[in-house]
Amino acid sequence: MKLLPVIHRDERVCVVDKPAGLVVHASAQAGDRDTCLRWLRGQLGQRVYPVHRLDRGCSGALAFALDPEAARALGEAFASRAVAKSYLAIVRGFPPESGRVERPLVDDRGVEQEAATEWEVLARAEVDAPVGRYATARYALVRARPETGRPHQLRRHLAGLGHPILGDAYHGDLRHNRFVRGRFGLARLALHAERLELPHPSGGRLVAEAPLPPDLEMTLVAMGLPSQACSATSAP
Repeated sequence: MKLLPVIHRDERVCVVDKPAGLVVHASAQAGDRDTCLRWLRGQLGQRVYPVHRLDRGCSGALAFALDPEAARALGEAFASRAVAKSYLAIVRGFPPESGRVERPLVDDRGVEQEAATEWEVLARAEVDAPVGRYATARYALVRARPETGRPHQLRRHLAGLGHPILGDAYHGDLRHNRFVRGRFGLARLALHAERLELPHPSGGRLVAEAPLPPDLEMTLVAMGLPSQACSATSAP
C-alpha cells in the first residue's frame, strides 16, 4: 500500500494530493481494491470520510473528514456551493481568453441539472505535427473553476465548447489522445485539481493547493509552452 501525499492535516480534516489513476472509493462502477479511502485509512490508522470526488484520471487536492460531524459539515458545504475549486487542464485547440459556460448536464438517472463553469487560458502551444486534417496541433493550458459539482462537469463542458481535455477517452478527441501519448508520453487525463478552498468545520477557511504533477509539467514543456506558464500556475 502506498502513502498519499498529505497537503493538510488537522484534527478534523485531511487533504491529500490524489494521484491520477486512483479512485476515491469503491462503487458500483469501480470495484477497485486500491482506493484513496483505503490507502488513507491505513496511512492515518483511523476512519476517514470522503466528502467529495475526483475522477479516476484526475489528480490533485482531495479532502476527507476525520469525524462524522466534520463529514456532515463539509458535505453541506459542497452541496451549498460554499466550496471554491480550481483546476488546470490541457485542452485541444485555442479557446477564447476567458469565458463562462452555463449548460445543464443530464445525470445517470436522466435528470437534467444546472451546471456552470468559468475558465481562462493561461498559455497556448502549437506543435508542428499534423493531426487529422490540420497541419499543426494546437493546445492550451486552461484554468477552470466549476461553480457546480456535476459528474464529469469540466470534461463535458470543455468538450461542448470544442476544446476537450487531452486524455479523455469518453468526451475527448481520440486522434489527439493517441498523438500526445506517442509524442509526449501523456497516458492520463490532463486534469489536475490545483486548489480547494472550503469552510473548516471548526471555523474559518481552509485553503489547500496541490502542485502541478511532473507528468503534466513535462508535457507542457515538451509542447513548447513558456517555462513561466508551468511554474506560475497557482490560483489567486
